[in-house]
Amino acid sequence: MVSMENRRTLHIVDSSSRVRAELARIGFNLGHHAEVYGNLAEFTHHPPRNGIVLLRDDPLSPALEAVIEQLAHSDIWLPVLAMDTQPSTARVVAAIKAGALEYLSLPIDSAYLSRVLASIAEEAEAYGKARRRIIEARNRITSLSNREREVLDWLSRGSSNKVIARELEISPRTVEIHRANMMSKLGASHAADAVRLRIEAGLAQGMEFGLGQGLDKAS
Repeated sequence: MVSMENRRTLHIVDSSSRVRAELARIGFNLGHHAEVYGNLAEFTHHPPRNGIVLLRDDPLSPALEAVIEQLAHSDIWLPVLAMDTQPSTARVVAAIKAGALEYLSLPIDSAYLSRVLASIAEEAEAYGKARRRIIEARNRITSLSNREREVLDWLSRGSSNKVIARELEISPRTVEIHRANMMSKLGASHAADAVRLRIEAGLAQGMEFGLGQGLDKAS
């Protein structure tokens, strides 16, 4: 039995009622809480905010990479453990590349699941914290007006207020107002804080510049 601080909620997604029931039984016996879902639509209908997802990697369904992406679109950023009976090496590799923390071979016995959950405990916690930061950052970014977002985008390029004003064809004073409002909504004290939020929100992929480049000049 696990201690209260190590108790997890296991979200079991599998079309087989037998597999769901067996995994839930094992989870309960180990001291964890289990929620079961017959399919992905049922799971995403009321997105959970904590726990670990045990997801059937059905070769007849969309690829696991697409499924994990669909979870992200539903704002479900929980750690995923893929599972199936006798998976090929290629499918295991593909699942890990797609973001699954581990691949479980069915049927799963109690000792095996206990070892897996213990081995990924720290990684799962770090994963959850990182995903929560992404969600929080995206929520803050979403609160910005279009103009405030544009100011943030140009600020992320290391542009000064004068440069931003020229690019957006507005006055430097107007840039200052939008920038102040943007910083306030993001809860950022410095330009670097705002840029980090933008990056954490996943909005700065492919940026050619670093966090510090030009920010001292732009501050």
